[in-house]
Amino acid sequence: MKKIFLVTMITLLVMSTSFFAGSATAKEAKILEFGTMVGVPRPYTVAANAIRGIPGGGLPWVVGSAEGELKANGQLEIQVLGLVIDPNDQAAIDAGRAGTNPSPTFSAVVSCLSKNASGSPITVNVSTDPFPATTGLAISGGGNAKIEAIVSLPQPCIAPIIFVTNSTGTSWFAATGN
Repeated sequence: MKKIFLVTMITLLVMSTSFFAGSATAKEAKILEFGTMVGVPRPYTVAANAIRGIPGGGLPWVVGSAEGELKANGQLEIQVLGLVIDPNDQAAIDAGRAGTNPSPTFSAVVSCLSKNASGSPITVNVSTDPFPATTGLAISGGGNAKIEAIVSLPQPCIAPIIFVTNSTGTSWFAATGN
């Protein structure tokens, strides 16, 4: 009986060590995890104030909530709720677009500082395919989207910024930050 107990305990110890070692590896593979994003504010709505080569989305945007993660293998997950044109912006109010998401699709862009073949610093932006987003007013569920994609990250990928953009990745609506 003691022998069976001892073998069982050793087996459990080995299995738990393997489990925790695997968990540590998974955590190490995560290069960015976030629980917030910021909508594009003025003055970043114009091309002259682009961030990493991506201009803001024309009018200010706000985000109800956002979370996500980027893993070293390029696996990207983002969930945004209430990503809409700023309901308090006078230009948006005048245009009749305040508090709405007019875009049926969003894309995501991962922007990394990296280096080229000769070792000079460069910015590399990689984009996902478009993914569905709910349109309309935030109070009616507009501006909600979820993405699960794999992007090809440059090596190295330093100081990544994740943007939620228009479907072509040419204008950003929200970015990691606060």
